[in-house]
Amino acid sequence: MLKVINVVGARPNFMKVAPIVQAMKRRKQEFAPLVLHTGQHYDAAMSEAFFRDLELPAPDEYLGVGSASHAAQTAAVMERFEPVLLRENPDWVIVVGDVNSTLACALVCSKLGVKVAHVEAGLRSRDRTMPEEINRILTDQVADLLFTPSADADQNLLAEGIPEERIRFVGNVMIDSLLKHLPRSNSSTIREELDLNEREYAVVTLHRPANVDTSDTFARVLGALEMIGRRLPVVFPVHPRTRKTLSELGLAERVAGSKSLRIIEPLAYLDFLRLYSGARLVLTDSGGIQEETTVLGIPCLTLRENTERPITVDQGTNTIVGTDPERIVREAMAVLDHGPTARHSIPPLWDGHTADRILEALMQS
Repeated sequence: MLKVINVVGARPNFMKVAPIVQAMKRRKQEFAPLVLHTGQHYDAAMSEAFFRDLELPAPDEYLGVGSASHAAQTAAVMERFEPVLLRENPDWVIVVGDVNSTLACALVCSKLGVKVAHVEAGLRSRDRTMPEEINRILTDQVADLLFTPSADADQNLLAEGIPEERIRFVGNVMIDSLLKHLPRSNSSTIREELDLNEREYAVVTLHRPANVDTSDTFARVLGALEMIGRRLPVVFPVHPRTRKTLSELGLAERVAGSKSLRIIEPLAYLDFLRLYSGARLVLTDSGGIQEETTVLGIPCLTLRENTERPITVDQGTNTIVGTDPERIVREAMAVLDHGPTARHSIPPLWDGHTADRILEALMQS
């Protein structure tokens, strides 16, 4: 039997770990899973809501690191994770995605000689100003097994000198959660509460520092969203970090008084899934949403200059538009006038069975 610590740190991790833990619990003779929450995402109510919606068991370990600078947060996770690792002595540690907790726990495992597997390995934006890019690169260098979501991720790893025998193309575990919980999201009444009709509204998410930490960039993006809002309602669940910067940059009053934007509180997983799965258009700077909209066939405009998920552009419904207001509005109007592109297809192995392939690879390694 393999004892496995599954690490979660921030909300996007929950959707990736939940299917893996559930698959392990179905194979009780082969796996003994533990869930470790670093507390990098420190909103207790939202974390609890995501655990509940995703049917993820309460964490076996909670490190409670909270908010801090990148260096301080990474160091705190390492310091608090090490004694847990020594006490539990697992066969494997699974880290997912690209947050600080991912790198921190991978480094501790590497130092102590504990095998670590990285789920969602090999993604690259080619932008090293993004802290997530550094986390991805370094985690992949020290991980013993690298589980990739797409063929381009395999090629990235090989180009960086990662031995082929450490790489496993397993598909996208985020889609396991999406396909499992999409029918369950029908129980949500969020659209009715917001008086929204299916395919007659847009949804926007913004949280990356490059977009929300400077008044000039944030104001440009808001201007574009207000223009789009003249055509259809634009619903904006505001991330706690984004709400904080709105106030600090003097933009809160503008947003509150906007007739074009529908500002709402952050949503739990099922409510948010219900909301954006019915949208005509999604605008985001999130990575995971680029993948989910591709599978759902919803046009997505990515408010960044690059993406670590190019397959969503090459095969999916994603278009990179950056933060130039004219381009954002132009591409949005093209979608509203002409509908989704006909070239859309779902990438290979984005089929809801990635967790099972991950477990098979662990058993064989």
